[in-house]
Amino acid sequence: MSFISKSACLTLALCLVAGVAHADTQVEPQTAKKMLNTQSQQFEQQVVKVADNVFTAVGFHGANTSMIVGTDGVIIVDTLMGPTSAGKAMEAFREYSDKPVKAIVYTHSHGDHTGGTSAFIGRNRPDVYAAENFGSAEGVNEDLRPIAGKRGARQFGRSLSDEEKTNRGVAPANTYDRDRGEGFIPPNRLIPQDGLKTTIAGVEIEFHRGPGETDDAIYLWLPREKVLFSGDNFYQAFPNLYAIRGTGYRNVMKWSDSVGEMAKLKPHALVPGHTTPILGEEKSVEMLSNYSEAIRSVYEQTIAGINAGKGPDLLAHEVELPKHLQDKPYLTEFYGSVPHAVRAIYSGLLGWYDGNPSTLSPLEPKLKATKMAELAGGTAQLTEKMEAALAAKDYQWALELSDHVKWLEDADRKRARQVKIEALRGLAAREYNAPNRNYYSSYANELESGQLSEVWF
Repeated sequence: MSFISKSACLTLALCLVAGVAHADTQVEPQTAKKMLNTQSQQFEQQVVKVADNVFTAVGFHGANTSMIVGTDGVIIVDTLMGPTSAGKAMEAFREYSDKPVKAIVYTHSHGDHTGGTSAFIGRNRPDVYAAENFGSAEGVNEDLRPIAGKRGARQFGRSLSDEEKTNRGVAPANTYDRDRGEGFIPPNRLIPQDGLKTTIAGVEIEFHRGPGETDDAIYLWLPREKVLFSGDNFYQAFPNLYAIRGTGYRNVMKWSDSVGEMAKLKPHALVPGHTTPILGEEKSVEMLSNYSEAIRSVYEQTIAGINAGKGPDLLAHEVELPKHLQDKPYLTEFYGSVPHAVRAIYSGLLGWYDGNPSTLSPLEPKLKATKMAELAGGTAQLTEKMEAALAAKDYQWALELSDHVKWLEDADRKRARQVKIEALRGLAAREYNAPNRNYYSSYANELESGQLSEVWF
């Protein structure tokens, strides 16, 4: 099957399920699995011919790497996680050109785009291009590295069994990561704030600064070929405006603006940082325009709600994509999530306090649990409510009640732990947002194996 027909089949398949994709990412288990299996086609291993001299390797790791063929050499855009996966991609590229690498480009500083550079370099070291603020990709404070590592592993499902794995939303479930970062080479050609237009190996190329998923993001434009490399500011899933592994605030409006500027170029081909390239001007411009609008709409709805005095819990359940965008497969919440984005915007702009006096100094968890038990008529009755929620497959409520029961000294805490495990697995089975699904399953496994303490589970 050719790339174009395969892409068309993928779009059709996602359209069949996209109607459930924007109000809630919990669906029937068979539907969730079908949706994720279909999304996995976005990163099946292949080399896509994007233009006569542009080739993109998809599925060799989590991100994409591309080769632009010039007169006397080639330009590599992004270099994957490590030299092993990068070396396999380079071997695949060599079927299309054996010219030496004249330049490397990093679209941003996330490790899955920069760690395999050494595999692309021959005898002569090429120039490596990146933004002048390269390395400023937001993350958590260095002091939080222990917990950030655990949460990142859960989000990506790194410890899940083959039976539990599906994918990572915009990447395959299984990638070779043991050599992560070992091939990284620091950039020596830095792109200023106002960008750069130059010629490399006879190829006219424009570097544009485009903050979005990271502050150090750039996008590349080939004016002759009309090919756009978006980096991680666009991929075929709703964007990860907030990552549940933990991130600083990602400037949502800058992200929307950057994607909107890309649309104005009217590319004939669009190469995202993850998922398959898009071929054709009409489709590329439509996707970029809608992507920009989707981000902006979530922001504007959230701001309107904040100014109306609404808190993040309410807004996370009220904000949704505009109706005309809810059937777009490339905006399905496989990776990012509208509710998570809303909460990130709220806390990023106003901090943790929602303005409600009731939440200014809330009860500590153990005291709240005791009062919940009193309302229910006692610990036994609260436990019965927890069990009934689980039996009714009301998994979120069972999960929340288990977090109260676990604090009660006269409760069966082992049973509360087991209910939490079963509720997490019930949620995971119905979840098509890959990070959510992976996190639920990973946490359940940690509880079951005793990796999490009795108190903090």
